Amino acid sequence: MQANRSIYEVAIIGGGISGTALLYSLSNYTNIKRIVLIEKNPEVALGNSHKTSNSQTLHFGDIETNYTLEKAQKVKRAATLVKNYLLKNDSQQETYSRYQKMVLAIGKEQVQELQNRYQEFKSLFPQLKLLPKDEIDFLEPKVVKDRDTEEEILALFSEEGYTIDFQKLAQSFLHKSINNSQKTIDLMMETKVKSLRKEGELYYIQTDKEEITARVVVFMTGAYSLLFAKSLGYGKNYALLNVAGSFYLAPGVLNGKVYTVQLKEIPFAAIHGDAEVHDQSKTRFGPTAKVTPVLEPYKYTTIFDYLKTAGISINALMSFLRILSEKAIFKYIVKNYLYDIPIIGKRLFLKEVQRIVPSLRINDIQIAKGYGGIRPQIVNLNTKRLELGEAKIIGENILFNITPSPGASTCLQNAEYDTEKIISFLGTEYKFDKQQFLTDLGDD
Repeated sequence: MQANRSIYEVAIIGGGISGTALLYSLSNYTNIKRIVLIEKNPEVALGNSHKTSNSQTLHFGDIETNYTLEKAQKVKRAATLVKNYLLKNDSQQETYSRYQKMVLAIGKEQVQELQNRYQEFKSLFPQLKLLPKDEIDFLEPKVVKDRDTEEEILALFSEEGYTIDFQKLAQSFLHKSINNSQKTIDLMMETKVKSLRKEGELYYIQTDKEEITARVVVFMTGAYSLLFAKSLGYGKNYALLNVAGSFYLAPGVLNGKVYTVQLKEIPFAAIHGDAEVHDQSKTRFGPTAKVTPVLEPYKYTTIFDYLKTAGISINALMSFLRILSEKAIFKYIVKNYLYDIPIIGKRLFLKEVQRIVPSLRINDIQIAKGYGGIRPQIVNLNTKRLELGEAKIIGENILFNITPSPGASTCLQNAEYDTEKIISFLGTEYKFDKQQFLTDLGDD
């Protein structure tokens, strides 16, 4: 559908999983009448939401050992919204697959850590179980096969594992939005936003096709969100440390998801193994994590735009140097760059994979060409430190979502929050039926 020149109440920039989730919330649970979704690609969710760009995981916080109990409570609530949407709207499981999942502790220290974690988290996740080696062997035999018999292992296990094709989920959100005959939902695909300006109470969005006018604007464009925020004077104290993730593929050696214990001093995801969303004959291992000065994977023409998000300044340079000079992070980043070196890199990565599946050999794993996405990490230029978790900038009738946390798992909760904020921007005549939203998607 082609947008016209009338004033929209809301313009959503970016048609990934977060942008389409917000469109779903606005179109089904508010009295907003006119919404436009602007997406530069020919289809929704072709960027970081595409199945080749992420680990396809619905994170609940139960086996993610870098989460505190407080963080896990929030993540569980967010992920449950997505789970309930899937159970209600996808009875044929075209969008997702159910797999078992576990986090594997290796060695005495990690085993003790996992035992302590179980005691702390079992009330929040009653389905969690501690599995000794023989039970791990029964559920995931390749995790035990060829492992040193003296090596102590333990797993924290759950049957509640969801692997999701987030592009298909985004398409579902879109379908549930545009079928509302009482709304005007305009889609502008293959349309790039060039600039925007604010005049009075309205925003004027200049695209490569036409100018769009809206009362409220929401950016859901990942790393680009900070670029547009800075163009309007917001987020001056922020920069981006973009991390590019990539994956290796192996034969189907796992029956479900197997995570490793997160290193406390490393803010990036530990390597894990996942069965593909609808293809258990393949196992995906990763992600690697390489700091990269681009806004999109494999698009090196975006380097200049990346530099604009950081600001070419001594303060930005000092912030990056401080973060990357931390011993644990520096060692981790260097190791991840070594993974890209022919022959050597593959052998180094194999050692990480063998912590999960010891029997795998060098010819069993292959780099997943074309896989991987960009995860923006916010750098606070005042404190010169990384700010982990969700990154959002709130302006005058405008929102800039840089990254949700953890990723697509919080898309509906983020939509809930943004919907409330948008309603407050528009005024008292606008309503959000949050009770119905939670009735449809929340736990009883």
